[in-house]
Amino acid sequence: MKDIPLLREISREGRPTINLPEPEKDYLPKKLLPEDLLRKDLPLPQVSEVEVVRHFTNLSIKNYGVDFGFYPLGSCTMKYNPKINEDIAQNPYFTDLHPYTPESLSQGALEIIYKLSTFLSCITGMDRFTFQPSAGAHGELTALLIIKKYLQDKGEDRDTVLVPDSAHGTNPASASMAGFKIIEVPSDERGLVSPKTLSKYLNEKIAVLMLTNPNTLGLFERDILEIAKIVHEEGALLYYDGANLNGIMGYARPGDMGFDAVHINLHKTFSTPHGGGGPGAGPVGVKNFLSEYLPKPTVEFDGEKYYLNYNIPKSIGRVRSFYGNFLVLLKAYAYIRLLGTEGLKRVTEMAVLNANYLKEKLKEILYLPYPSICKHEFVLSGKYQKEKGVKTLDIAKRILDFGMHSPTIYFPLIVEEALMIEPTETENKETLDQFYEIMRTIDQEIQKDIEKVKTAPHTTPVKRLDEAYAAKTLKVTWK
Repeated sequence: MKDIPLLREISREGRPTINLPEPEKDYLPKKLLPEDLLRKDLPLPQVSEVEVVRHFTNLSIKNYGVDFGFYPLGSCTMKYNPKINEDIAQNPYFTDLHPYTPESLSQGALEIIYKLSTFLSCITGMDRFTFQPSAGAHGELTALLIIKKYLQDKGEDRDTVLVPDSAHGTNPASASMAGFKIIEVPSDERGLVSPKTLSKYLNEKIAVLMLTNPNTLGLFERDILEIAKIVHEEGALLYYDGANLNGIMGYARPGDMGFDAVHINLHKTFSTPHGGGGPGAGPVGVKNFLSEYLPKPTVEFDGEKYYLNYNIPKSIGRVRSFYGNFLVLLKAYAYIRLLGTEGLKRVTEMAVLNANYLKEKLKEILYLPYPSICKHEFVLSGKYQKEKGVKTLDIAKRILDFGMHSPTIYFPLIVEEALMIEPTETENKETLDQFYEIMRTIDQEIQKDIEKVKTAPHTTPVKRLDEAYAAKTLKVTWK
């Protein structure tokens, strides 16, 4: 794509533009600001409306998103989100609802929050939910603060959190922010947490085991019931990172596995576009014995009306303004209602089928360190390609030249030259086959024209960057 000139570069004197009226004499900024800080003129580019529209439209398609093509970003669940949910969320009855609207005039919104809580309780096996957390990591922090206060009330001095070596990086970060120490638990040869190994780390100082199931290798923790048993016998709690709920939804519930608290990434599993900083939502669900520590207020129903309950004496208090990202909650509510029980199970079925289909095809090209049946995602290694002089980063860059986004790379850290791939349930077989052909083509290029791969990308608006230099030199030059 050719470079897009700045609006100032296409500006021409006398061309139609927006004319701003002269400010009134009593214009407030003129009264409040010193004279030397006031602009004498505002030299806006002189361009026509159509030039402005074309300029920003051309800029918008320089960004890649799931609406443009395949986005197999492992761990992030970058799936297509039905536009009907966006239409529902844009209804002015919701968008124009002020967060300070009295309860009597916001019964519809409160009803949606309350019913979404019952849906998520059914899906996860938890008893109560809070919707204040803004995203997954915020949900982790909220759950850990709840657990911390619960243990303090019991008079127990438990100050350490166990985190598997395959965990999301936010797990130890959240534990640290909550004031806990962190101990890493190594995975076994299966890529799973071994009860035998775990038991060596359990003692009276352990507060929580944070676990993702399926884990970040896309593998289901087969010993989860035994893990839950030995954790609880030691007096610790079990926390579920719900980032990978897409791989078990409708078929298995964290609550039934023995988890005491869970966060859910609504923007991953329940149809809210994410990336670029948001929007997100990370509701936290807990078993009944932790419910009295939930952030307040919670939404309740007395049989006649919905209301906000502030009377929660042991609450950890607010973790966010108002009641969370309401429009994100609304999209999740619509998604669940539209799909229903069987539809949610179908989501899981297709996510697992797509992942295993693509895994079986790609293992012909890349090394598969854990050959077990996966759930919604899987991890390959580019170590064979590295032996030929090509890094996983080079492969990821070359994929961009074919019009697709690369998978997650170099995560989880326990896999050398890792490529973490999540096809999601929304992609069809033809798209998966196309991705396989791209990977096969790149592998052939490594044999015949290795420099083409090592210097990629070649067709993107921005070519190969020096990541190390960019990270170390935090300087922006404006011309």
